[in-house]
Amino acid sequence: MYVIAHLSDPHLDGSEAARNRLRLITSYVRASTVDVVLVTGDLADHGLPEEYVEVARELTFDVPTLVLPGNHDVSTPFRALVTAPGHGHPVHQVREVGAARFVLVDSTVEGHDHGYLSDDTLAWLDTTLTEPFDGPTFVAMHHPPFVLHHPVMDQWKLENPDALADVLTGKPVTALLTGHVHNAITTTFAGHPVLGAPGIRSTVPLPFEPTTGSVTDPHAHPGLAFHAHTPGEPLQTVYRYPVG
Repeated sequence: MYVIAHLSDPHLDGSEAARNRLRLITSYVRASTVDVVLVTGDLADHGLPEEYVEVARELTFDVPTLVLPGNHDVSTPFRALVTAPGHGHPVHQVREVGAARFVLVDSTVEGHDHGYLSDDTLAWLDTTLTEPFDGPTFVAMHHPPFVLHHPVMDQWKLENPDALADVLTGKPVTALLTGHVHNAITTTFAGHPVLGAPGIRSTVPLPFEPTTGSVTDPHAHPGLAFHAHTPGEPLQTVYRYPVG
């Protein structure tokens, strides 16, 4: 069994509140048995260099840690966390960790909150997914390729999901792993599972849920996902909300 600890949206900003919420999750992960930790964006809240120093200090594990940018991240200081080709924006990565390959796609548009995949990004993704690999392949990106049916969050959605579907259809993708919407969500897209991690910094209540009077609820328990892959069996995902 190969286990991924999937975290998202800690939004570290130097505050004790954000730090403590992340530490609830990281301490739970350290007490668990996983093969890799994946964080799907919005690591920093303002994209400041000092925020990434804090991110690097907090995301310390005994297993490989993979990170990709979200709409609150800024490419140049974010690159201090990763070894990736190129400079500035975008920050694409391909990482093989044990039995699995992770294709980490930068879906961000610098200076904006919505997501978009350029023609160059789509071509890179198409080429990468045609390269042979004997094991599970996970595509990870910040913006999920669907609408949340939320009047605010859907202003910041991935703007060209159809182009992504054209690339992913028929490709050997085990699952698409996402963040951004601060909710644990499971669905399908282009014939593949889509698994969204809960928000660590806050949750976004949906229109059919009790309202908090705000877009986000910073008091809901932070959460994470565990994805467990066993060869020959369907991928299994469980969600956990540790309480300190």
